[in-house]
Amino acid sequence: MNAQMKKGVLELCTLSLLSSRDRYGYELTEEISRDIEISTGTLYLVLKRLKDENYVETYLAESSTGPARKYYHLTDSGRVFQKSLLEEWTGFVRAVERLLETESENKEAEDDKR
Repeated sequence: MNAQMKKGVLELCTLSLLSSRDRYGYELTEEISRDIEISTGTLYLVLKRLKDENYVETYLAESSTGPARKYYHLTDSGRVFQKSLLEEWTGFVRAVERLLETESENKEAEDDKR
């Protein structure tokens, strides 16, 4: 996937995953990496930015498999921001789909004329 497209959706993906439950950074990376190729470092930059903007909070929790983990929790303002981003994304996707459908229909009509 194009790097610019990834950059545009990583915040939305991260906030959306956190909207269902708190998660730690590596867990978020693993979840997102199933569908979008990203590096751990890239996601931690996104998480830092979200924390700086008060969209997420962090806390430490003990782990049964090693050291304590830093969990990320969506704040109330983070929930509002996530919903706003989701609405923007949905509108954007619909607009692109309309453009692609129109272009496809135009091409088919042109091909039929030949």
